Amino acid sequence: MLKVGKYYYWIGENRHDEDGKNNNPNKRKISLHKNDMKKLILGFLGIAISVVMQAQTLSALDIVKKADSKMRGESSYSEMTMTIVRPAWQRSISMKAWTKGTTFALIKVTAPAKDKGTGFLKRDKELWNWVPSIDRLIKMSASVMGQSWMGSDFTNDDMVRESSMVTDYSQKILTEEDVRDFHCYKIELTPLSNAAVVWGKVITWIEKGTFNIIRTQNLDENFELVQTMENYDFKQFGDRLLPSRMEMTPASGKAQKTVITISKAQYNIPMQESFFSQQNLKTIQ
Repeated sequence: MLKVGKYYYWIGENRHDEDGKNNNPNKRKISLHKNDMKKLILGFLGIAISVVMQAQTLSALDIVKKADSKMRGESSYSEMTMTIVRPAWQRSISMKAWTKGTTFALIKVTAPAKDKGTGFLKRDKELWNWVPSIDRLIKMSASVMGQSWMGSDFTNDDMVRESSMVTDYSQKILTEEDVRDFHCYKIELTPLSNAAVVWGKVITWIEKGTFNIIRTQNLDENFELVQTMENYDFKQFGDRLLPSRMEMTPASGKAQKTVITISKAQYNIPMQESFFSQQNLKTIQ
């Protein structure tokens, strides 16, 4: 017997009251074949699964948190090469980078020879630039975060990750769409009123399932496109699949771009806060 609403349905053979009649108005007879019974059960299962899936729907903030956590890890060490491409020339800069959460970062240039030893340090909200050629440690202000990092198309903010798409922006899912071969959430990031950020708005495409960032567009305060970053060549770095090549292209229409290629990356490695010191900024190789 199956109850639906106020009615009771007999499944299979016909059932009656003791006098042989179906006297109860709330009891209705129905005879189902096995195939009909399967369809009924599958229908109820479908409804149940749909309800569960809706309950598990991720918010824009959930998606952004997963993507950000995957890119950052609790700590990281990486080796990479940045290639600055211009119509008439190009040059490459090799570097090492260490991070711990969203608070600490240290970048040290290893090549070419004329730039070797140049370093950048982030400790909470303090930012420092070590320039060995003039033996000078320079404290960087928030006003320089939107400026070019060593002549590239990446900004200082891009490299030291001063701003956070989790805590400095509100998040909104605009739609779902394909970018290249990836099915993505398209998410709009709007700066919070008290956030000291470079961009007036950010649009990012995050792949469903993997939470890899596939594309990011940075817009100015007038919501005009300034630059686009595309992520390519996803590889396994330890316990996570991440892009090994990132291309930043300005919207100016000029034949230029900057490419970062990651050759090595380790995540969630032991690292003390004391590592991120001005002394290490100067001396670490």
